[in-house]
Amino acid sequence: MTTGVVLMTYGAPSGAADVPGYLARVRGGKEPAAELVREFVARYERIGWSPLVERTRAQASALEVELGAGWRARAGMRFSAPSIADAVLALEDVGSVVGVVMSPQFSPLLMAGYGRALEEAAAARGTRTTLVRAWHREPAFVDALAALVRDVLAERDPDGPIVFTAHSLPRRVFDAEPGYVAQLRETAELVAARLGLASGAWRWAYQSAGHTQEEWLRPDLKELFPAIAQGGARDVIVVPVQFLADHLEVLYDLDVATAAEAATHGLRYRRIRMPNTDPRFIAGLADVARRAARETVAA
Repeated sequence: MTTGVVLMTYGAPSGAADVPGYLARVRGGKEPAAELVREFVARYERIGWSPLVERTRAQASALEVELGAGWRARAGMRFSAPSIADAVLALEDVGSVVGVVMSPQFSPLLMAGYGRALEEAAAARGTRTTLVRAWHREPAFVDALAALVRDVLAERDPDGPIVFTAHSLPRRVFDAEPGYVAQLRETAELVAARLGLASGAWRWAYQSAGHTQEEWLRPDLKELFPAIAQGGARDVIVVPVQFLADHLEVLYDLDVATAAEAATHGLRYRRIRMPNTDPRFIAGLADVARRAARETVAA
């Protein structure tokens, strides 16, 4: 019997007219202020709109090829089309469905909605499901991320630190679920070890803090730049550890806003390519899917 895989992420608005509705869905139905909508429209327009949906669909296609006969893979978005239910329907007559949230680290608090959406869609068809939890230690994933760092280092010897980043979180989320943040940091440590980096050759920071008044985790990536520059460095190499495809937080938050801030401190900004459909990453993702399928059968 064919096994299905649904790659799940949050999605993206289809255009300017969709931004208010998209932000409302992300915010649990709370209507966004007009100023916030204008800001996000400007950001999306600056990058030519988010390619996240397209990239995730491409990842699903590449994964299906990597997995081979007896597998189907589709992409499903939580807050935009195609929905997770659309993805399950597109799998057609599969015997079971493996759901993979496109973040190697797993937070029950932040990601439970993906599991519910998958279960509801599969239950309507009488199909068994399994939701993959954390896979940030997956050897092939760590190898793939390390290889992407080496690709950047091969362009020019670095004159400055490598900074591993993750999306910032409200302090209340950390207080409720510190293990998730530990997974984020562990990913950086594993990649640094794979690269043979000395402790002083890399740093840790957060990025993309939200538009709320509450406390968010720090240090913010941009807060590190003054000290890095004062130490005599000329480069900063940014390595996101939880983003697996190009989207707003990479193409705008990093490549536009962060790059501009680095330049004000005399630093040359570089970052690794996102995994997207890199064969090294897709091979690791296939290992994750196969293991989850075996565990489903064993259960």
